[in-house]
Amino acid sequence: MKTSTLAYLSVITILIVLVVDQVLKLWIKSSFELSSLILDCGVLKLQFIENPGMAFGWSFGNIWGKITLSVFRVIAVFFIGIYIKRLIKTGAHAFFIVCISLVFAGALGNIIDSALYGLLFDSGTTWSDQYQGWVPYFGVSSMDFSGYTGFLQGCVVDMIHLEFFWPSWAPFNLAGKEVFPPVFNIADFSISFGVCCIIVFYKKIVRDEDFKFFTK
Repeated sequence: MKTSTLAYLSVITILIVLVVDQVLKLWIKSSFELSSLILDCGVLKLQFIENPGMAFGWSFGNIWGKITLSVFRVIAVFFIGIYIKRLIKTGAHAFFIVCISLVFAGALGNIIDSALYGLLFDSGTTWSDQYQGWVPYFGVSSMDFSGYTGFLQGCVVDMIHLEFFWPSWAPFNLAGKEVFPPVFNIADFSISFGVCCIIVFYKKIVRDEDFKFFTK
């Protein structure tokens, strides 16, 4: 496949994920109060939460942990971008490039939240030194560019909740408990889907040279 076609596939993949991810996040944050249940379709629910930590709602300590995580994300996205460029240049498998682009887009989508939402919106979940924890806010946020915290200190908007439970006969005291409690977003799903596809189709889409990252 031509280099230009591979580049086009990568760019389109990244743009689709970013647009869908950010449109959904911006709509939810500017339209609903924190913890609002927006949609309930049984197993699938849309519930607005803010996540100061990693993917799927996992926390990462205090504000310095948050900043450290944000910086790590920026560095990771930078190197993944370089890696995608190299894959395109060396004619890697198109589907592998799409998978890596999904990971890149997901990471970038969450970086946008962390980097900019604290500057764009007037309210959001913030770290309190007094309470030594993350403090929620009340009401609906407005994107008036007044800002509620600093650069790289904004929280990631999560909303997708797949609510299903272990059956009564499940072992290890799992009966009745949620199978997958975390709430996540499109960016998280994009990262996970990209990684899963690489694992499943590894032998078909990955060449030996694809993991010699920056060597000629």
